[in-house]
Amino acid sequence: MVHRVHVTVRGRVQGVGYRNWAYSQAKLLKINGWVRNLPEGDVELSAEGPEGALRSFVTFLKTGPALAKVNAVEATWSNLPKPQFSDFQIRK
Repeated sequence: MVHRVHVTVRGRVQGVGYRNWAYSQAKLLKINGWVRNLPEGDVELSAEGPEGALRSFVTFLKTGPALAKVNAVEATWSNLPKPQFSDFQIRK
C-alpha cells in the first residue's frame, strides 16, 4: 500500500520560488511526485511516500519559502496498491 496526497496551495505562491522550494523539501523527505503552477495562480502537487513524511511535507507546504504567502492548503489523501512515481519533478 502506497500513501498519496494531492495538494492545492493558494495564496502568493507563484513567482516566489515555491515550486523549487517544494522540490527541495520533497527530496529531503525522500518522497516522489510532482509540483506545478496552475493558470489561476495556485500551485498543485501530488506526492507519494511514507505517511509520516507526507504529513511533514503538507505541514511544510503551509509555510512555504520566505517570499510566499500561503492562504490555504487543500489536501486529499488516498492509498494506492503500488507507486506511480519514481522521483519528484517540477512540471511546467
